[in-house]
Amino acid sequence: MNYKPAERLSKFKTGIFAAMDEKKDALIASGREVINLSIGTPDFKPPQHIMDAVADAMRDPLNYRYSLTDTPEVLDTLVSYYKKRYGALINTNEITGVHGTQEGMGHLGLAVLDPGDVVLLPDPGYPIYEACAKLADADVYFYRLVKENRFLPNVEEIPESILRRTKFIVLSYPSNPVGMAAPKEMYLEMIELANKYGFFIINDNAYSDIIFDGKEGFSFLALPGAKEVGVEFFSLSKSFNMTGLRASYLIGNKSIVDALKLLRSQYDFGIPYPIQKAVVAALNGPMDEVHAQCAEYQKRRDALCDGLRKAGWNVPNSDGTMFVWLPVPEGYTSVSFIETLMDQTGIIGTPGTAFGPHGEGYVRFALVRPADEMARIAQMIGDMLADR
Repeated sequence: MNYKPAERLSKFKTGIFAAMDEKKDALIASGREVINLSIGTPDFKPPQHIMDAVADAMRDPLNYRYSLTDTPEVLDTLVSYYKKRYGALINTNEITGVHGTQEGMGHLGLAVLDPGDVVLLPDPGYPIYEACAKLADADVYFYRLVKENRFLPNVEEIPESILRRTKFIVLSYPSNPVGMAAPKEMYLEMIELANKYGFFIINDNAYSDIIFDGKEGFSFLALPGAKEVGVEFFSLSKSFNMTGLRASYLIGNKSIVDALKLLRSQYDFGIPYPIQKAVVAALNGPMDEVHAQCAEYQKRRDALCDGLRKAGWNVPNSDGTMFVWLPVPEGYTSVSFIETLMDQTGIIGTPGTAFGPHGEGYVRFALVRPADEMARIAQMIGDMLADR
């Protein structure tokens, strides 16, 4: 017997990623080489001291118990790290762990939104932001990220009637998918706007350690007045290659953090103890591998983008993240280019429309292959374009 799912699920669809997975599986089944640049899963291993910390923790039978809260060791480590790394002063009661930013963001809407509230979301933007609002029956207003404004928010385009109804705005720089960094001045303007209209800011700080060309990776919470009007998701996934451990934290304004804590206490327990030990090891350990990894991502970006420009496809560099965001060659849509690329080369990217309507005309590639392979990939794409 088939049962009808909840009505709220009608707001969601499987999307482009599932369709691309099916096509990828078909290519593999046919014996084709597949080069998957569609998913941002790091190909680097975690630093050895992090893996050792997890292994040691797993040998202690006490660490198999429920972890009801974040341990004092983790909280103190985060406070120290934020002061040392970002110059931001936070308190231990302004932190709560979540099972990855995706989970935390998805549930935060349920903790702070009521039907009729407005959330301001980037377009293009990461899909979980919209899901957060839809799960809470809130209204979404998308602010455009366009090349002409260096993919930064243009608040003058947002009607004042919307700003007065806004509960929060989501910001995320360096940005996935567009790969651009933002100056501190933009965040300061947003803090001023949040104070004026009474909304708060959610900053998704996933890529401050993967930023290129001498730009500064910083925390929003280090800026004057930030903690009074906002929170930040801090993730260890990409800096330390811990994606599968799902270790992230919501940090900042205590009233927002407390709301998420209350919600999560109703359905979940804390981050498992061995993972909390991994967090302590990561944040107290040396940062040499993090810096070297950032340099390697930049080499990969340069190999891919320089190679594509040499082949005649005029593409920009990204400022950071593990992605590049490229305008499609003339004559293609986002989807038609990705489909053609898969069919002719076995290379898989993500069409920009997976991230919102203003993603049309762009594609995203993940920098998840070594630099020499990125150069070969650029040559393969160039050969395909030359044969048109």
